[in-house]
Amino acid sequence: MPSSVRKPARLKSLVTTYRVPLSIIALCLLPWLLPSKALAVNVLVYGVVAIGYNLLFGYTGLLSFGHAAFVGAGAYITGIAIGHFGVPWYAAILLGVTGGGLLAFAIGALSTRTRGIYFSMVTLALAQLVYYVALQASSWTGGENGLRGFTVNKINLLGYDVNFLDPVNKYYVLMTFAALALWIVSRILNSPFGAAIEAIRENERRASTCGYNVERTKLLSFTLSGTICALGGTMSALHLAFVPLDSLHYHASGMIVMMTLLGGASSFFGPFVGALVFLVMEDVFSLWTSHWQIIVGSIFVLFVLFLPKGIWGTFLARVMR
Repeated sequence: MPSSVRKPARLKSLVTTYRVPLSIIALCLLPWLLPSKALAVNVLVYGVVAIGYNLLFGYTGLLSFGHAAFVGAGAYITGIAIGHFGVPWYAAILLGVTGGGLLAFAIGALSTRTRGIYFSMVTLALAQLVYYVALQASSWTGGENGLRGFTVNKINLLGYDVNFLDPVNKYYVLMTFAALALWIVSRILNSPFGAAIEAIRENERRASTCGYNVERTKLLSFTLSGTICALGGTMSALHLAFVPLDSLHYHASGMIVMMTLLGGASSFFGPFVGALVFLVMEDVFSLWTSHWQIIVGSIFVLFVLFLPKGIWGTFLARVMR
């Protein structure tokens, strides 16, 4: 094999093999490259949400418009557990992730029975149902005012009290959960299940002919995707000490889709890049005008037209070539 062919293949193998440690190194440097630590934490939170969504959309080929339901569910359950019942932060995170995963299983069991645009519409409708339930249960969720009153000041790690109100400490504590999410997604993609969901993305009928249980595989992918998104929601609750009702709205679901597409669907680190670009654009353009969504939307359309693989996906394709 010519060396010109071996080098891209070797590089691709290295990137795939060490994608988790390389991603963690990039995240470790992130707070020192951005103008504020709060922005870095937001990138971390939405990056986790986007990699969870990318598992369903980028690797399984299912377009959902309702993933904000799982992010909001994880955030609300975490906040309620801490604020109403005094549950320790680590147990509240576990409850939030578990609750979001169960909700994802319930919604997935209904929505994966459909295909195409019908699947997208069912996920949107069920997610809006969750939104209105949270709106009406104001005694638990705070209704339109959101959930407040569960600030985490200190976190005990291995016998040491860490000041969680310090932005740097907060970032690196939450980064451990982001690293765990990256490792889990990498293990999923390297497993036979990862090959199965990619086979379904490429040709569902052929995957069924090859012996895969397509419906069960899609349901499991949907559940895993929603569970990881719920982890992002719990991280957001700890970061903000506040859960806005808008976190369950379909606008939030659209933002997750935009972040995934900007970074590059079906690329491992692309969702973090997409979250970074989207949040930086929001941070910059919102200082110029209150109609910053028009500018961001126009840029998004240009990216979809001229960089269909997204920023990170296009970059990797060119490097490999």
